[in-house]
Amino acid sequence: MGARTMAVATPKNAFYAQSGGVTSVINVSAQAVIETARKYPKKIGKVYAGRNGIIGALTEDLIDTSKESLANIKALGHTPAGAFGSCRYKLKSLEQNRREYERLIAVFKAHDIGYFFYNGGGDSADTCLKISQLSESMGYPLVAVHVPKTVDNDLPITDCSPGFGSVAKYVAVSMREAGLDVASMAKTSTKVFVFEVMGRHAGWIAAATGLAAEHVGEAPHIILFPEIVFDPKRFIAKVDATVEKYGYCAVGVSEGIRGADGKFVAESGLVDAFGHSQLGGVAPAIADLVKRELKLKHHWAVADYLQRAGRHIASRTDVEQTYALGKAAVEFAVKGMNGVMPAIKRLSSKPYKWEIIAAPLAKVANHEKKMPRDYIAKDGFHITQKCRNYLSPLIIGEDYPPYRNGLPAYVRLKNPAVKKKLSPFSLG
Repeated sequence: MGARTMAVATPKNAFYAQSGGVTSVINVSAQAVIETARKYPKKIGKVYAGRNGIIGALTEDLIDTSKESLANIKALGHTPAGAFGSCRYKLKSLEQNRREYERLIAVFKAHDIGYFFYNGGGDSADTCLKISQLSESMGYPLVAVHVPKTVDNDLPITDCSPGFGSVAKYVAVSMREAGLDVASMAKTSTKVFVFEVMGRHAGWIAAATGLAAEHVGEAPHIILFPEIVFDPKRFIAKVDATVEKYGYCAVGVSEGIRGADGKFVAESGLVDAFGHSQLGGVAPAIADLVKRELKLKHHWAVADYLQRAGRHIASRTDVEQTYALGKAAVEFAVKGMNGVMPAIKRLSSKPYKWEIIAAPLAKVANHEKKMPRDYIAKDGFHITQKCRNYLSPLIIGEDYPPYRNGLPAYVRLKNPAVKKKLSPFSLG
């Protein structure tokens, strides 16, 4: 099913929510949506944010963003994390859980909502697609547009995903700095450093650590991708040879690497709300392997939330693209474009040029973009020049937040609640 154009009686209020793991620039999307919506008073009334994502819509826990000052909304642009709260909550199909959809329609009707903006990754795209289909299946006029976001960079169609460029910059900088540290101590101390980054099925963030190595012999010497089956013997041999040649070895590893049996090396046995396996620390597992097999002194680090919260070192390119996509989402919506996602189309890499296109949600939801094999070196342990050409423009430019008393001056919104009109609703 492709995108559909719908006419919406005007003005209607808009619902905006953040979903899934937050990023250092997801609030840039919020800023863009709110500021752009205010430019269309004949089309859009108020922008209501859902407190904690789609849960806010189901429980009628709405935030009136019109009561926030222009200065506070602008300050979202340099503030990390989710200003309105996010969630991991997957809507089932209309057939499986009709009561949730009927509740959403009731909330939308009660608050005169005709526009739905869902800011998230692949699972959020699926939710937005389902919401976009409400107008047909339940006869309620609603325009739903997905606002892209994911540090994993695994959304299809779009050249890159908002949030990824800043994470890529963070891990590349971290690898370069840690690599220099280890190199300086390797003669008498640590010889192997393992740096774990996010990436369940796609190795884009792990690949970004490779940007730190601009010359032969620089960290990282080895990158472990989810797309390449992890072979302990080949890995240990590579580490051993690297230490012998350079005196130390720095490793960038994705949390989602798997062994020959198909199991995550770091699988904890738990699952999240979307049914995804919760991953434990792969870095200590890899470091322990090095200790057992090579008896070398080692250190490991897990970037975890730090990589996706690091607004102090965001990519200017990422910030600019994130705002442009949020702005385009509103512009698509006021044109009645339902069931779409604004996406980046790369026009050239040198110089980096791009434009925004409309991607049908049916081609985005439940699809995952992994690393192409020709982006990974033949031996499976590093990136190719083609990958470097793709990644390099995405981390260009700095966009530092203002500082106060030596720390970033981030904003905390008032988030005033909208008065409820309906009876309580229980989730599940």
